[in-house]
Amino acid sequence: MKESTKLQHEVDKAQFQAAKAEAKANFEENRGHNTFAKAKADAKKNWDDAHMSPAQRSTKMQQERESQIAAAKARTEAANQRYEAAKKK
Repeated sequence: MKESTKLQHEVDKAQFQAAKAEAKANFEENRGHNTFAKAKADAKKNWDDAHMSPAQRSTKMQQERESQIAAAKARTEAANQRYEAAKKK
């Protein structure tokens, strides 16, 4: 369990950094614009993990940890590029 907790912490850190960078980029892109449509679209995201049993969830997390970290890093990089592009406008 201790190793699993450490790995999950890495996943959470990467996802937090990605969400932070995306929020920063969204703010810069939508400065002075109404963002209700985006907030509404974000609220409709599917949370299929919410209905899994704990055993199924832990198995799925073990299989997807590395892919989640890679995806979060890619999101961070993309958001940073969007931020820089929006900042130069």
